[in-house]
Amino acid sequence: MWFDHAMPNTVTGRAGWEIGKKVVKAIPYVGAIVSIVFIGHAIKKKGLLRGAAHVALDVTPVVGTAKNVIEIVTGDWIPDKAPKPQASPQTPQAPVQIESGPRFRS
Repeated sequence: MWFDHAMPNTVTGRAGWEIGKKVVKAIPYVGAIVSIVFIGHAIKKKGLLRGAAHVALDVTPVVGTAKNVIEIVTGDWIPDKAPKPQASPQTPQAPVQIESGPRFRS
């Protein structure tokens, strides 16, 4: 197969994949189609408003081409959303034993 699915998982493959996407997005009309295909990824990575703005700029033929050519050199103009802080693992607690008082018989 011409595309190796493990390629984006390596460091050099990941960098090549990101640059490759930016180069393809820089081609008018082809880039618009690629941007629409990756709209879900952009929104997940950047958030709803930033992701929508990112895709809107990319699908505009002349603006998207200029933006992507510049981003190849400078990096993303629209930053990704901040990563969520990881929750600290909670220490397991011993089960609580309820002691009953003396039992009275009636």
